Amino acid sequence: MNKSDLIAETHKVLADDTSKAVVERVLNAALSTIRDAVGRKESVQLVGFGTFSVATRAPRTGVNPRTKARIRIPGKLVVKFRPGAELSRAV
Repeated sequence: MNKSDLIAETHKVLADDTSKAVVERVLNAALSTIRDAVGRKESVQLVGFGTFSVATRAPRTGVNPRTKARIRIPGKLVVKFRPGAELSRAV
């Protein structure tokens, strides 16, 4: 499912109450808010769905597959998602 499919499915659920354009604006606002919070290195917890958080990936050694030379891969910040209990049960 992509973003357009998500908007369409949400619109089906709310069809009598709102337009597809409103659903798209709400989804975009929610995603923007999550992106901004994670950008500030804050966690975003959506009860029943999951938690978005920022973690530090440690530097590590890798191997160039073409030359087989060892290379150093620097550490970096990554976004992690941990599913909530309800989402885990749904799967």
